[in-house]
Amino acid sequence: MIELSRGRRLAALAALALGGVAVGLTEFVAMGLLPDIARGLLPHEYAQSSSDAVARAGWMITAYALGVVVGAPLIAALSARLPRKKLVLGLLVLFAVGTVASAIAPTFDLVLVARFAAALPHGAYFGAAGLLAATLMGPGNEARGFATVLGGLTVSNLVGVPLITRLGQAADWRVAYLVIAGFFVLTLLAVLAVVPEVAAAVDGSPATELRALRTSQVWLVAATGAVGFAGFFAVNTYIAPVTTDVTGLSAATVPWALVAVGLGMTVGNALGGWLADRDLQRSMVIGFVAMIVSIAVFSLVASSRVGLFVGAFLVGATSLYLGPVLQARLITVAPGAQLMGAALNQSAMNIANSLGAALGSVAIAAGLGYLAPARVGVVLAIVGLILGLVSFAVGRRTRERVPATV
Repeated sequence: MIELSRGRRLAALAALALGGVAVGLTEFVAMGLLPDIARGLLPHEYAQSSSDAVARAGWMITAYALGVVVGAPLIAALSARLPRKKLVLGLLVLFAVGTVASAIAPTFDLVLVARFAAALPHGAYFGAAGLLAATLMGPGNEARGFATVLGGLTVSNLVGVPLITRLGQAADWRVAYLVIAGFFVLTLLAVLAVVPEVAAAVDGSPATELRALRTSQVWLVAATGAVGFAGFFAVNTYIAPVTTDVTGLSAATVPWALVAVGLGMTVGNALGGWLADRDLQRSMVIGFVAMIVSIAVFSLVASSRVGLFVGAFLVGATSLYLGPVLQARLITVAPGAQLMGAALNQSAMNIANSLGAALGSVAIAAGLGYLAPARVGVVLAIVGLILGLVSFAVGRRTRERVPATV
């Protein structure tokens, strides 16, 4: 644990969490602005069929998710020997440049490329910033450290995403992304000012980080997050058209639906970070069961106003409860390669983002309606629970086969 005054430690944690706010904005704002993005980038298709245009615009979210999947392990391996603060600062620069490019790209195809590029530092940021936060908080606080940085993401969904979504609706979605780029610059300045230098792992190297990829448990836990968490994204990606077309509320209500999701995420993330450091397996089982129930409830009650907001809160809470749980689990099964384990969790989350958005798009394009993605989400969460149980069972059998040493 680094010796710092309490005020300096809190300021450093706040700066790292501010990065989580900015990342949450760049990742989730598109979900509330999908109709506006479709109308702006695909005007002819939107005029013929708004639902088809919105479904196609959903690939913008998929492109970002794929960028995270590619960038997280690649940057984690290449930056193994880089001091953590310098790594975080470099990643924030990449975020800012990619987000500006997303705002000014003139065509839909170029926006897709820009969103992919902007996502490359995403996983490594949560990995490096989470490890920094855990170091500042001291031993035994790994899950809480990551929950602190993820807390910025939940605050983003609670306050930032609704506000920036409203800005994008009132002005233009491109203006929204320029504002988000400003948040990355602000975070960079804050980190530069208050976060102390922290050396990379003494035995860190690209080979050590990549060695984690040879562990079957790492892939099994990553698959648990990738499939199970897709249930959340199947719901959240299409929250805007559910609000307007299913519940029958105005577009101005969409930010309030996002507030409900963000409030749930804030509560769930804090609870998950606290419980994961105490009983990881029980925390994961509770989380997945609660997610399955909440998504099912959302699919049944979102057509009413009260049901929409209650369901959105529950989906956000149960889903982000699993965030620090899955993060801690991946680090546990990847000893000696903490940065890779932390980054792979973000790859898994964004495979989930891509999978949930894509399967939801397919369900909508098939004419099943805007609530069909939630029904798909229930199935995905059930599969995630099964994979999680298999992971713990495999871990127990592996330990039983290891002979005791005298």
